[in-house]
Amino acid sequence: MASKWSLSGDYFETCNCDFLCPCITSNMAAKPTHGDCKFALAFQVDKGSFDGVALNGLKFVVLAMTPGPMVEGNWTVGLIVDESANEKQRQAILGIASGQAGGPMANVGPLLGKFAGMEARPINFQHKGKEWSVSVKGMVEQSIEPVPSAIKPDEPLYIDNTLHPANARLALAKSTGTKFDAFGIQWDNPRGGNNGHFAPFSWTGG
Repeated sequence: MASKWSLSGDYFETCNCDFLCPCITSNMAAKPTHGDCKFALAFQVDKGSFDGVALNGLKFVVLAMTPGPMVEGNWTVGLIVDESANEKQRQAILGIASGQAGGPMANVGPLLGKFAGMEARPINFQHKGKEWSVSVKGMVEQSIEPVPSAIKPDEPLYIDNTLHPANARLALAKSTGTKFDAFGIQWDNPRGGNNGHFAPFSWTGG
């Protein structure tokens, strides 16, 4: 019997592609700007449960690298889960984030080449006004600011009807600094300007 679960909250990411990432606009078929694609999806759970296990307030980060066009597969993926989570909560997040429990992440499961492991660490996820940031000491540091609309400056530009697992509608953003050093995935751009996105997410399974 499949596990019954739900998860909702906020997500944001950066990747090493120049803005605007060709992966998202080509349905993952284009060659990434710099040949490979390195990205971190950061999630803040507002409300969630997995077979009765509460997941409210937890955070997790999916860090990944694709050696070429994303659709060609062979992704390396690692998972960082909130250190405050207990073992049942960690296993629930692992099932959801890996796609093993179904839901949107299951759609990218066939593209996985190597699961590089799971680490439990303190995750500092911040969203204040227009600024987003996540910090996992020694592993992931990234922050973004939205790309404003010319006709509605208080709102970001959006791209819609995407294949993205977090949300089909993504706000466009640029990094204000990104550094990855975990699971064999390394990249450092303190100047920022690389691609970013953010959106609410709402997932269910079971």
